[in-house]
Amino acid sequence: MNIYDIAEKCGVSIATVSRVLNNSPRVSEKTRNKILSVMKNEGYVPNAFARGLGLDSMRMIGVMCTDITDPFYANAVGNIERLFKRQNKDIVLCCTGNELADKKKSLSYMVDRRVDAVVLIGSAFKEETDNSHIRRAAESIPVIIINGYIDLPNVYCVVCDERGAVRENVAALVNEGYNKILYLYDASTYSGNEKLSGYKEGCRLCGLSAEDILSVRVAHSVKAVEEKINELIALGTEFNSVMASEDILAAAALNTLRKNGKKIPVIGFNNSAIAECTNPSLTSVDNMAEAMCETAVRLLDDMAEQKNVPSKTVISARLIERESYKKNRRGQKL
Repeated sequence: MNIYDIAEKCGVSIATVSRVLNNSPRVSEKTRNKILSVMKNEGYVPNAFARGLGLDSMRMIGVMCTDITDPFYANAVGNIERLFKRQNKDIVLCCTGNELADKKKSLSYMVDRRVDAVVLIGSAFKEETDNSHIRRAAESIPVIIINGYIDLPNVYCVVCDERGAVRENVAALVNEGYNKILYLYDASTYSGNEKLSGYKEGCRLCGLSAEDILSVRVAHSVKAVEEKINELIALGTEFNSVMASEDILAAAALNTLRKNGKKIPVIGFNNSAIAECTNPSLTSVDNMAEAMCETAVRLLDDMAEQKNVPSKTVISARLIERESYKKNRRGQKL
């Protein structure tokens, strides 16, 4: 049971529960006794966040990502740290790796350190089977997930509409005659699945046949993409454009295609620094990492002020056009 449950059970606001926890005189004895009685019966143990609600005392935020060397995660961590620093808040950062046991251990560490909230960066924190560790953490502190979605109490998700972005890019390519789109992806996370679904939906809505749909999973490495592109070319597999779930995959594909004398549209994803370092420069989808981080910080501010906070906030992506593909403005969106 958390502070939200206590407030609901007592029929009072979260701010009133917070005042009782802080021995504020602005609560009647009758209401105070009612709240304390419910807390005792439920075995409720207040944490720092519960005490600080509305009192501007949220000071320590836990931040977790799986791999700080990933461009998207590094960018998001940098933005989160900058935004919290402006508010004189400190962060505790854990880079967990992808093993579930390590994720659980790191999240438990955050809760034990009595951070006021936890921000999970990336959809890799959504497990296919067991998210009980996130549910348990959210019973005592707010959990915010950036670009991932889990439907649990006291978990607030900020996501980019990556499915829609990929779907619209498929439509743009098909409208310009590029009807054999190779799609490269490397992960089955929430984000990865959304992008893949967008590709398949776009192909279906554009009326492409099964033979025209070519999605290929590759390892997250330049070498793996090079080998796969060379293999497809050697087999005579026909494709006239490439989309990828990550910039590194798109950049590797672009480089390999140029070595083979093929100049076809290539679109990456994440709009990382990689996109500006390729030759030609890489067109890429900006999944708005900075905007998602700003929204996550604002959600925590709203919670501290007892405002209603949505469990899911969706932000639109945008295509950043460079030399590898420039969209025909006459193309119609789906």
